[in-house]
Amino acid sequence: MKRTARKLADGREIIYFDADPSRVRDAEDTRELPPQAPASEMRRDPLTGEWVAIAAHRQSRTYKPPAELCPLCPSTPGRPTEIPEPDYDVVVFENQFPSFAQGIPGEDSTVEGMPVVPSAPARGRCEVVCFTSDHNSSFSALTPAQARGVVDVWADRTAALAGIPGVEQVFCFENRGEEIGVTLHHPHGQIYGYPFVTPKTGKMLRVAEDYLSRHGRHVQADVLAAERESGERVIIDSDHWTAYVPAAARWPVEVHLVPHRRVPDIPALTPEERDDFAATYLEVLRRLDNLYERPLPYIAAWHQAPVRVGRDLSWLRLELFSIRRSADKLKYLAGSESGMGVWINDTTPEQQATRLRA
Repeated sequence: MKRTARKLADGREIIYFDADPSRVRDAEDTRELPPQAPASEMRRDPLTGEWVAIAAHRQSRTYKPPAELCPLCPSTPGRPTEIPEPDYDVVVFENQFPSFAQGIPGEDSTVEGMPVVPSAPARGRCEVVCFTSDHNSSFSALTPAQARGVVDVWADRTAALAGIPGVEQVFCFENRGEEIGVTLHHPHGQIYGYPFVTPKTGKMLRVAEDYLSRHGRHVQADVLAAERESGERVIIDSDHWTAYVPAAARWPVEVHLVPHRRVPDIPALTPEERDDFAATYLEVLRRLDNLYERPLPYIAAWHQAPVRVGRDLSWLRLELFSIRRSADKLKYLAGSESGMGVWINDTTPEQQATRLRA
């Protein structure tokens, strides 16, 4: 895809990705916006060792605007949006309300009166990825070629954010549906460049390292081989990817898409693997939307290797899950899940896999 980088009125970067290499992107952002001045902070919990981002400015972010005021739609005469052009294929821009950003002033320190709590500017990067200019569409409605284009964009941005000084992990994800907490209905996802390795990734790397030392094999390799041999929880087994409901699924609807070849991140995928993923993922999304005969709210989360550590222990995986446990009920993370991190699933992975294969 052709890549064209421009600037928005407040200095944020916007990047157009076009299937047509002759496409010119020269529209100016005509809005009067003050220069962006992000002020996010992060503090480390001394009891868990985990970093927590504090971004109070996000309270003022755009919240569920009507379709005619959507900031992710293309600009029209008299109504400029975040995207100055009148149309686009895929577009990426820096989030106007970032949890992590470059240029945040300050130095590493501790919370006043609490020397046991380290603090630091939350330097990183947060981007928005608009999958299509069609406000009423969805990822599942994309053509295989359009979906493949998004994969290439994820790869491009993963490599770009990994090259930013201080970024330790890149996370591509999509939140879909009001039940998940989505405040903008236009089909879009996000990419975070974290200034640390996330807690979940750190835990998985420790498990993978321990498993490798004891068995001489990667734990994801053995899980994938066992799921494919059993077939009981497999939804799709293509040339390069397997989509399955994990045997220890936490969520009432949970699907993992795993490449057959160990790769650390999206940029490492071959063109054939990217093509196959696009087709496989679209079929998984179609089946999920048919599960309750209505669009399924979900989170799609890419697990990629950190930038500098654990890359030989990492195995790329897309984890897709939903909080909907039936057509009219949601799964709430109550006492056990939220308080103790002990998950209780209301259905069996085998039952859900059978339903998704139908």
